[in-house]
Amino acid sequence: MAPSSCVAWAGNPYFSNRLSARGWRIVHIPLADAFIGWDDVVAACGGEPSLFVLGDRSSVPLLHSVERFPCPTVAIFVDTHIHSWHPLYAQGFDLATVAMRDHIAAFRGRLLPDDRLRWLPLFARSEDKPRPEITQAHNLLFVGKVDAELTPGRYRFLHDLAERAPLTMLRGPYRELFPTGKLILNESERGDLNFRVFEALGCGCCLLTPDVAHGLRELFTDGEDLFLYPPGDADAVAALTRQLLDDEATRRRVAASGLAKVDAAHRDFHRAEQFEQWLDGFDLPALAAHRLANARRIKREFLNVIYLHLAESCPGTRTAALYLREAKSL
Repeated sequence: MAPSSCVAWAGNPYFSNRLSARGWRIVHIPLADAFIGWDDVVAACGGEPSLFVLGDRSSVPLLHSVERFPCPTVAIFVDTHIHSWHPLYAQGFDLATVAMRDHIAAFRGRLLPDDRLRWLPLFARSEDKPRPEITQAHNLLFVGKVDAELTPGRYRFLHDLAERAPLTMLRGPYRELFPTGKLILNESERGDLNFRVFEALGCGCCLLTPDVAHGLRELFTDGEDLFLYPPGDADAVAALTRQLLDDEATRRRVAASGLAKVDAAHRDFHRAEQFEQWLDGFDLPALAAHRLANARRIKREFLNVIYLHLAESCPGTRTAALYLREAKSL
């Protein structure tokens, strides 16, 4: 059921447009490089929202006294493979979703009860669609950033693979590029179950992706919906590529099965529905009241650990001053 009044949604919008289609009145609040507080949220919404949602945008925390926001609060965490402070930060919210399933354990055993944590995998967007009219000009295609400094593991792996297989590496809009590949290669620099898995399958591609954790094998079946390879194993990918390039029927069958799985359960509107139904199972005002009663403890035991660490990591800077001030605030 849609909330009775507007919802403040800060950061990455994720599937919020699909919630809007379900009747939610959402006000998007961008997060720049400065703290925003409750007064900023109220001003953006033109009044107090009935719910506050934080969409992880892979940045440092930028919410002033979030543990004291008077309305129910939810955090959507995605980049837990990058930000180790997420489990601590989650304690400042009433509910939290985690995209990387195997990281949920790090959130448990603290103040936020286990039933207020949910695995919410990533998804394909409704705009991710097959384009069969486009010629598959590339045998094995990787679309994304390949940078020796920013993604050194990926850089080494792909250049190693390029010596063993007919690999093309491109950057640009994936919806335009994916249909040009007979096989689409995904790589996960940090072992995360990333958006590319869902995007490629949603575009109707035959996908080769590393065998990572986080529920990948629960969502999709190797050899049926996609093809898995040992992470970083260029020889395995090269052998699999040779096998599949000689078997168009298998490529088409697996691509169709992967697309069907995404269409059935892993698009943005599925996640919106799951998110809404999950929230409907709670007395949200009661959760907010419990958090507010524990706000001082939340700040002292969990959030200040993050703020003081961030301040220490950049001494003498404006950022350090901001986090020291946040740690000292009531």
